[in-house]
Amino acid sequence: MIVYGIPNCNTVKKSLDWLKANHIDFEFHDFKKKGITAEKLNDWCNTFGWETVLNRKGLTWKKLTKEEQSKIDNQDLAIEYLINNTSAIKRPIVEKNGEAILMGFDDDKYQQTLI
Repeated sequence: MIVYGIPNCNTVKKSLDWLKANHIDFEFHDFKKKGITAEKLNDWCNTFGWETVLNRKGLTWKKLTKEEQSKIDNQDLAIEYLINNTSAIKRPIVEKNGEAILMGFDDDKYQQTLI
């Protein structure tokens, strides 16, 4: 299992703490250090929807002008933006056996999906 995110994100921290507390082995992929591929983003967008993968609540997105935000109106443009602005990816994303199964952190969903 791989958990994708950035280490200073509170939601990622909650996820990692939950996994450790439940003795679930995982590998952590830090977007900031390792980056992310367009192929991986495309997979996640196809699973969760590009509008969900693009975190519009975060500071990275809010720093854009309304005009810049309005130009990101499809999956291809969202992926192009996210490759260069990994902090704008909704996180964490959890993959098991190469398939994205969870996004964000919800105790109940983690419990249902991973235990």
